[in-house]
Amino acid sequence: MSKEFKRYQKEIAGRMLTVDINRVAAQANGAAFIKYGDTTVLSTCTASEKPRDGIDFFPLSVEYEEKLYSVGKIPGGFNKREGKASENAVLTSRVIDRPMRPLFPKDYRNDVTLNNLVMSVDPECRPELVAMLGSSIATCISDVPFDGPCAMTQVGLIDGEFIINPTQKQWDEGDLKLTVASTSQKVIMIEAGANIVPEAKMIEAIYMAHDINQDIIAFINEIVAEVGKPKHSYVSCAVPEELFAAIKEIVPPEAMEEAVFSDEKQVREENIRQITEKLEEAFADNEEYLAKLGEAVYQYQKKTVRKMILKDHKRPDGRAIDQIRPLAAEVDLIPRVHGSAMFTRGQTQICDVVTLAPLSEVQKIDGLDENEVSKRYMHHYNFPSYSVGETKPSRGPGRREIGHGNLAHRALKRMFPDNFPYTCRIVSDILESNGSSSMATVCGGTLSLLDAGVKMKRPVAGVAMGLISDPGNVKYAILSDILGDEDHLGDMDFKVTGTEKGITATQMDIKCDGLSYEVLEKALNQARDGRMHILNIIHDTIPEAREDYKPHVPRLVTLDIPKEMIGAVIGPQGKVIQGIQEETGTTISIDEDENTGLGHVEIASKDKASIDAALAKIKAIVAQPEEGEVYDGTVRSILDFGAFVEFMPGRDGLLHISEISWDRLDSMENSGLKEGDKIQVKLIEIDKKTGKYRLSTRVLTPKPEGYVEREARPRREGGDRGPRPQRNGDRAPRGDRGDRGPRNDRGDRGPRPQRTFTPRDKNNNED
Repeated sequence: MSKEFKRYQKEIAGRMLTVDINRVAAQANGAAFIKYGDTTVLSTCTASEKPRDGIDFFPLSVEYEEKLYSVGKIPGGFNKREGKASENAVLTSRVIDRPMRPLFPKDYRNDVTLNNLVMSVDPECRPELVAMLGSSIATCISDVPFDGPCAMTQVGLIDGEFIINPTQKQWDEGDLKLTVASTSQKVIMIEAGANIVPEAKMIEAIYMAHDINQDIIAFINEIVAEVGKPKHSYVSCAVPEELFAAIKEIVPPEAMEEAVFSDEKQVREENIRQITEKLEEAFADNEEYLAKLGEAVYQYQKKTVRKMILKDHKRPDGRAIDQIRPLAAEVDLIPRVHGSAMFTRGQTQICDVVTLAPLSEVQKIDGLDENEVSKRYMHHYNFPSYSVGETKPSRGPGRREIGHGNLAHRALKRMFPDNFPYTCRIVSDILESNGSSSMATVCGGTLSLLDAGVKMKRPVAGVAMGLISDPGNVKYAILSDILGDEDHLGDMDFKVTGTEKGITATQMDIKCDGLSYEVLEKALNQARDGRMHILNIIHDTIPEAREDYKPHVPRLVTLDIPKEMIGAVIGPQGKVIQGIQEETGTTISIDEDENTGLGHVEIASKDKASIDAALAKIKAIVAQPEEGEVYDGTVRSILDFGAFVEFMPGRDGLLHISEISWDRLDSMENSGLKEGDKIQVKLIEIDKKTGKYRLSTRVLTPKPEGYVEREARPRREGGDRGPRPQRNGDRAPRGDRGDRGPRNDRGDRGPRPQRTFTPRDKNNNED
């Protein structure tokens, strides 16, 4: 008997969204089986029964599982199964997490997992969007406390026109990749990559997405009204008011203000540590207070900073609201690398290093997007523990590192020059961190690319904006270039990167219930002012890209060859191309260009002479032999009737004995030729039927005076021969041979020996 379930449908951007409830995963707190077009995702929400002990944060885990069967692929590798989450899966999980997390109760400590299983992918409907909507629906209908719903819409831009929920191809090729999450009132998350989109255009796209989100929220509310579960009760981990009161008696507000306002991050941290130790001594006998003391001090610190900023516009380091921290920039600080830069903003310092390599070094991608199978520009962000004065072993990049690296990648990707011949990798190592390290990464990335000689279309800078507001955003302050504390204690982290012409990337995380249009517009405009200030510093440091690449950068030469010649250049089992690489010391890659139908050859080496040598060899291979042309050849083999000479790579021709010299040669021994000899030959004939080549050396020397060309022997016709002459009579009649004895009487001769036969070489006939 089939299971009964509820189905809900809504058309969004011309495609049908179908949501099945109670069809699968019935044991999860909430589950939604969703289709958008043919893209199918199972989204679930589960929560633990009890809160996790000993933590002061909400333990939310968001998973986005890419199954390659969804696009008809079998995973590569030995195990042939999905393993570690891909970079795209990690980034998608972060995009889902950021708008969902602020909508859970602040004092909720139960473990919550949002899982999204991608089961089918329609190129017309991106699975990331379906997973975002599915997580919201699954959580809203569950019994897990959640102040939703929230909805998400994606916007593309092609030829100046906005596209709602673009196809995968439109998303990859368009000038804008914008994701907007909203509640019924406000925007709560923004993620974008752009090809220099002006602020006004970006705001227009955000508003458009927010309006569409309202229709989706109404649709989700209909589902919740019919199948939503009552929210379960939970043990609150909120700090009791009596603890706050007790803390203020020991540490009055004036003392906390003095502790949190300092130019140095280390001083502020030390002041808070001393306050915490003082309170621990005071509450040594109260286990309940001690258990929540850390959260209480954090809340006290947060309220103090927010109050001072809103009331007096006073920031912890003493800056004005829109003031950028002191900046310093330097390039070419590391020898032998292809490009390097160090960018310092206050107590945040970053070192960016560029490496340029041949296209053969591209990163291969085995994912769900069939349009993205490789990546030519990689940006890797590293956040070592020493950057914040801590000791912690490195375990490889986490989600934060992957996210920040991707943000820098989006910010700089569109600024590479057209037809850029290299694969590029930028490594960003954080040397010191006190807020906005991701934006410092973008600035350092621009500096290092210019130092490497990359002719960027325009330099890019980034700045992180913060927000301190009271409930309802009645009173608020937008902060430029936020500190780490302003990020932790504030309501918003709004990162904006761009050129002097417009935005290249944004990422907004909030901790409040959303942003009004007024706050959003002001934040973007203020970010532009800060960005222009930083771009001036970049220009003063290095006004433009270096004229040439540095000495250790591999030089690249590209060559297009006919498609049918790719095999000749590669050779059987790759022997030809491998031989060229070994002989010249170059790295050679060949790809077929599907658009042009040509073979694209790339030759890389640090030595120009090596490139020229390899280029000459490849040109020789793909060149077409022409009758009458003179070639430098090598004698490969010698036979009785001539020699075979390699006159072009992979092409042999017959140098007949009669074409070696004007003098008649009785044998090849008299020619003076030996295997391996380098000689010049002229191509005198290409056989139209067989394609074989006839060569000559004698025509390259003057014809001797008085030389008479031998006439070709005429063919004899049978009728010209006349009657056969009468033989002389000295021969005995045929029958009169009595002296010979019988024919079969030959016992003295023994058996007749076996005769051997050597077939005549039709292709290499000396006649």
